[in-house]
Amino acid sequence: MAKPILFEPVESPYLVPFDDSFKISKASTKPAENPGKAQNVDSLDAAIERLAKVQHKLYADNRYSVLLVFQALDAAGKDGTIRAVLTGLNPTGCQVYSFKAPHHDELDHDFLWRIQRSLPERGRIGVFNRSHYEEVLVVRVHPGYLEGQRLPRKPSTLEDLWVERFESINAAEKHWARNGCVVLKFFLNVSQKEQHARLLERIQDPNDNWKFNAGDLAESKRWDEYMAAYQAALRATSKPWAPWYAIPADSKSYMRRAVAEIIADTLEQLPIAYPTPSEKERAALEVARAELEAEHKK
Repeated sequence: MAKPILFEPVESPYLVPFDDSFKISKASTKPAENPGKAQNVDSLDAAIERLAKVQHKLYADNRYSVLLVFQALDAAGKDGTIRAVLTGLNPTGCQVYSFKAPHHDELDHDFLWRIQRSLPERGRIGVFNRSHYEEVLVVRVHPGYLEGQRLPRKPSTLEDLWVERFESINAAEKHWARNGCVVLKFFLNVSQKEQHARLLERIQDPNDNWKFNAGDLAESKRWDEYMAAYQAALRATSKPWAPWYAIPADSKSYMRRAVAEIIADTLEQLPIAYPTPSEKERAALEVARAELEAEHKK
């Protein structure tokens, strides 16, 4: 059976392997070599320029869509990275969704329902700021949330539940890929020390006080539980058709550059092109051109 591969995963030290060998303790939060902010910004700008060209062709071709999934702990830089990567792109061809705790109507459906209805249309780039992975991350750390989901059945153990959800996620993402959706997933891997420094900055800067939530610090105290949940999720769901990249996030400028370059390298592989006019359409273009040129000469 043919695999739903639209692209070859970008060769990167941050690509989560597909063989269940990923160890989050070995995934660095800092790049091995960081050329510095100025060079990172220049490289980001170059990647964004490439993305803008691909996006224009993607929209015109109208056969493929792109889904960028961002997951991270608080203060890792999801919002800033999304903003930086989308800078310079045509906003009419992008759509961003931030998934928070599900509403009552969403809880009346399976956990993938609200995700499915938010997928990008053909020709568009969709971004998920948090995603369906919250159901195997936050819910795994806080299994009490399951009570509000009114599940019609529960496996005999919670571990079996996570395995079932991994299977559902993999099947859904394979289905999306088969139908032309390029799925790229980014785990912004920030260290706890850097996270606390950023949380402190939010408290110290009055203009950023609104960003601070006391619950963020409480969640940070469950760091080991979250790391275990992330490791399990990335191991189980990094696939050739929907790869995970664990990006070092302690340097914001490097993180943004790395994400943009991976996206650009991936999308440039797509067999997309501007539509070729038919003979009838060419004839109509010539008529319109002649009419406009004649008008211009008046």
